[in-house]
Amino acid sequence: MRTLALVTVSGAALLGAGSLTPSARNGSAFPPDASTPVVQARPAPVHLSPAAHARPVPGPAPAVGRAFADAGEGAVGAAELLDKVSGCERISNGFYRTDAGSPAAVPVCGMNGAVFWKAGMDVDCDGRVTKECNADTDPGFQGDTAFHTSDDRPLDARNLAYVVVPSRSTLWDFGSAGIKGGGVVAVVHAGRVEYAVVGDTGPAGIIGEASYATAEALGVDPDPKAGGAGSGVTYILFKDSVVSPIESHGAAVTAGEAFARDFLRTN
Repeated sequence: MRTLALVTVSGAALLGAGSLTPSARNGSAFPPDASTPVVQARPAPVHLSPAAHARPVPGPAPAVGRAFADAGEGAVGAAELLDKVSGCERISNGFYRTDAGSPAAVPVCGMNGAVFWKAGMDVDCDGRVTKECNADTDPGFQGDTAFHTSDDRPLDARNLAYVVVPSRSTLWDFGSAGIKGGGVVAVVHAGRVEYAVVGDTGPAGIIGEASYATAEALGVDPDPKAGGAGSGVTYILFKDSVVSPIESHGAAVTAGEAFARDFLRTN
């Protein structure tokens, strides 16, 4: 599969980072020095709950322009974000694959307040069963996600924009980088920005996956069998951020816009 004084963000709360420890879901893991897949156990779901401290919500910043007339959510444009991630200071211990048979070539990069990577997009349909996401539409379907809703149910890939992070490994541990379940993500593709949450974990050696809803919002074919994008997707994950409730896309958008402005200002 793919903690916290409350800070109010437009009717929802942006929560600070604590420690969550999901493992990989069933699937093959590809450590940087291994060529043989390793089967990993599916983690126990994690229920997000308040804890002791919070990262402050970034303050207001000067308005930034939109590069496209229809550039997705919020006032921060794709061009502004992409301009900041043109280089890479690698923080992973090696490189990720985008698929089981592809070369390991994708690094995780670090910046002030965020980590990012550039890859394709595989479509994650795991979680709650819907017309679009079930065992018939997705042969690899699993009815659970690493992180759960506020009422302790699997996430809804059809209707919630979320991103999958690689499970913790010696290659990279997302938790040690300040990335948490429910954390805010800006996903950029084809001139559009979509705000999402960290919702699931995947194989330890593969990167570049997001929910059906994320793909659809970005104009990517969301079909879990034949859809997705081979390249051209940038994932910017904001450190020490958690949206509550995780299932509120509106809260993710409000928080994401604030963190994106702060990211532009500090990098």
